[in-house]
Amino acid sequence: MKKTYPILLLLCFATYLNAQKRFIVPDSLSKKEFNYFNEKIIYKENDSLRERLYAQSWLAKAKSEKNHNQMALAYKSLIYRFDKKLRHLYADSSVVAAIRTRDPELIGSAYMTKGIVFYDRKEMMKALDNYLLAEEYISKTDDDYLIYKLKYCKALTKYYLGFYHEAIALFTDCVAYFKEQNDHAYVNSLYSLGQCYSRINKYQLCSKINQKGINAAMQFEIFRMKSYFLFSEGVNQSLKHNYEDATKKLSLALLDLKSNKDFANETLAYFYIGKNYWSQNEKEKAVFYFKKVDFTFKEQNYISPELREAYELIIDYYSNKNNQKAHLYYVTRLLKADQLLEYNYKYLSGKITKNYNTEKLLQSQSDLRNSLNIRTIMGITIITVLAAIIAFLVYRHFRSKRLFGELMKRQPETTKIVETKNDGTFSIDLSPEVVTSILKKLEKFESTKKYLDKEMNLYKLASLLNTNTKYVSKIILKYREKGTIEYISDLKIDHIIELLKNENKYRNYTNKALGDEAGFGSTQNFTRAFNTHTGISPTYFIKELNKSILI
Repeated sequence: MKKTYPILLLLCFATYLNAQKRFIVPDSLSKKEFNYFNEKIIYKENDSLRERLYAQSWLAKAKSEKNHNQMALAYKSLIYRFDKKLRHLYADSSVVAAIRTRDPELIGSAYMTKGIVFYDRKEMMKALDNYLLAEEYISKTDDDYLIYKLKYCKALTKYYLGFYHEAIALFTDCVAYFKEQNDHAYVNSLYSLGQCYSRINKYQLCSKINQKGINAAMQFEIFRMKSYFLFSEGVNQSLKHNYEDATKKLSLALLDLKSNKDFANETLAYFYIGKNYWSQNEKEKAVFYFKKVDFTFKEQNYISPELREAYELIIDYYSNKNNQKAHLYYVTRLLKADQLLEYNYKYLSGKITKNYNTEKLLQSQSDLRNSLNIRTIMGITIITVLAAIIAFLVYRHFRSKRLFGELMKRQPETTKIVETKNDGTFSIDLSPEVVTSILKKLEKFESTKKYLDKEMNLYKLASLLNTNTKYVSKIILKYREKGTIEYISDLKIDHIIELLKNENKYRNYTNKALGDEAGFGSTQNFTRAFNTHTGISPTYFIKELNKSILI
């Protein structure tokens, strides 16, 4: 994927350039004034072909007149008319055009819009860099709307970092200002303020704000926000341990979150639904939703401090299940998530405390240090566990290699009648004549491969040797140095090993087919016996055997 990313960027850039070169303004729009285009554009995500036409015509007119002020505005209007991959290109062009005007208000607005584009993609560092650049210019203006819009953007970043008290102070200011100035911004500020209160355990206040937000959304006909307040209340109820009500609200909100392509809040909804099930001891359901958090991290490279717990719980789940493969996978994924979190967290928080010197700065620094120390300790612990797991896997790998080599060198055993002298180590209280007779029959049993019979056991073996089970057990223990069941099982496994070594077709057999060939009653019995006798699995033996043949 990483190798193809630059190619995709080049294709996007080529598409962007071609879109600018090929466009011809329709005659019906060629004489229109700039204000006409501005009035026709809705500054939000929209796929209207008509609005794209207005925006492109606006840009073409601005270029033809070399009007950089209008070019900056036209590029801004084009941002949400195209695919997300192209949006930062139009945002860049808007900034370049704005800089040429030397208008602090226009330049600051362009940088802030570029920051919002990156925030929508959850590229927090790039978003913050542009907010800082925006502040340099907006602070020089007396445009209250821009000042509070930037304050709202800063508050969102603080919320992401977990500086909830600082975010609350900023969102509270935004609510007060936008209530009289902008309905959409007012409702959005209420939504964000409610989320902050739920994270500091002020659940009643959060619920009150969520209800207030729903009423405002209905009053101002901003219907899409109703689902967001429902989502916020779902999270709030999760934190209050009202799990069933929370899951119901979050599941309803998910429908609109998905349709809005809001992957960040969609993932947060999955996380809290998973936590609800986990708390209700429905851990398989919980893990299903936690895996969706990992999917978003994999596809969007997005993770937040709040979502990190999903990995801790899923690791705990697979650890208790003794699923080493899944456990190792999610430990590795958590390490990767921690790397990104630590990098982003240090970068973002460092920039904020340096450039946004708001209330209780010293306390914020202390909170950050404590948080990073905890993460460092956890990181060391996880790395230690991971190192132990890797060491075990490496040991097992080389041990399996050694055992395979020994199996390949081992020659088929030829059974010989052992002299029936009493060496004093083990007395079987049988006459030499009886022992010799049974050993001869045992040799015939082995050479004719009677042990491949699925029903073969001590009683059947004794019947074949025309003796009793007691004599057979004693002689096998004395002269084969193992119990009767182990003796029969090992003969079967040695038979399969020789077949695999010498006849290619058997290497394509499944474990079930090999078990049938050896006379085992089930696949599980076969694989267990193979592991016990050789120390490795039949699958590993066949894989290494095929490798050795290719070499």
